[in-house]
Amino acid sequence: MFPHLRVARPTDNLPDILRFYRDGLGFEVIASFEDHEGFDGMMLGHHGAPYHLEFTVKRGHAAGRAPTQDNLLVFYLPDAAAWQHAVDRMKQQGYESVASFNPYWDKQGKTFEDADGYRVVLQNAAWNV
Repeated sequence: MFPHLRVARPTDNLPDILRFYRDGLGFEVIASFEDHEGFDGMMLGHHGAPYHLEFTVKRGHAAGRAPTQDNLLVFYLPDAAAWQHAVDRMKQQGYESVASFNPYWDKQGKTFEDADGYRVVLQNAAWNV
């Protein structure tokens, strides 16, 4: 059995983040909470996947933007049709790709930036260890 990974970060833009990850990237809201010791948040993922993302808002606290343009989540999509579908879904939701800080990601992928300045790469390649 492998561990489950949660990537958690704060945001000042929860509605925009929801739209980006749910509507653009196709994640599902798998859980949410309100006023948990002053925090609101949601978890997005895919049922059965060994990871999910958590976004939180702390009342009275500004989270700020990503510290650099190279803060990335990279999703490897080796099937060309599935990759193109994911890119097309982002564009249909109004998100345009941006040039990657590291040009490596532009060779086989597309990079998109969320409302907080964090970036997601849709990489048309397999992850081989």
